[in-house]
Amino acid sequence: MVVKILIVDDSQFMRKLLRRILEGQSGYTVVGEAENGVEAVQLFKELQPDVVMMDIVMPIKDGISATAEIKQINPKAKVVMCTSVGQEEKMKQAIKAGADGYITKPFQGPKVIEALQGVLRL
Repeated sequence: MVVKILIVDDSQFMRKLLRRILEGQSGYTVVGEAENGVEAVQLFKELQPDVVMMDIVMPIKDGISATAEIKQINPKAKVVMCTSVGQEEKMKQAIKAGADGYITKPFQGPKVIEALQGVLRL
C-alpha cells in the first residue's frame, strides 16, 4: 500500500524539503501541496490523502483552523502538524483541533518518517 500525503506549508522551501524526504522513502507519495489552510481543505476534499503534513502558522487560514475543518469533513483524517521550536501553546491548540501528531522544524528525515508511522498506526 502506498500512503498518499498532502503537504501544507506557506514556505516553498519547506514543501520541497518534505517532498524530498518523503519521496526518498518507499511506500509514500506526495499527491499535492498547498500553501495555506484554505487550499489545504480544498485539496483534502479533492485528493483524499491518507495523511496531511500541516504547518501551523500560515496566511489566510492557519493550520489549526484547517485541521479542525478537515476533521469535520473526515473525523478519521490523519494530520501531522509541522511546528517550530517554541510553539508549545499553538501545538496544544492543534491537538485540541484534532492533530494526530507533530514534527518540529528543521525537518530531519528519520523524525518525519517516525511521525508518519506513528499516526498511521493510530
